[in-house]
Amino acid sequence: MDKSASLTAFAALSNAARLDAFRLLIKAGEAGLLSGEIGERLGAKQNTTSTNLAILQSAGLIRSSREGRAVRYFADMSGVRGLLGFLMEDCCGGNPDICRPVLDEVACCE
Repeated sequence: MDKSASLTAFAALSNAARLDAFRLLIKAGEAGLLSGEIGERLGAKQNTTSTNLAILQSAGLIRSSREGRAVRYFADMSGVRGLLGFLMEDCCGGNPDICRPVLDEVACCE
């Protein structure tokens, strides 16, 4: 991912509702979630949810699949890896262990 695409991804994630939707899709994993489920879980209106999902999708952070009249959304892990790769590209003077995130065991497994 280049600088321009990274800026687009950060802009998409800079909205609280979009960040919440993105994190929800990360947690959903390979099963993804229907757009209605996302809106319901976040307590958001359908049109607001659709707009936010479209912004995340155009930023390359999520992808979708049509299921009849419904649309299922998934975190696009290649986009996530691209963004993280861009951030970590020149990290830590060649010592990537310094940059490795420390996960709290409780937060990790909730």
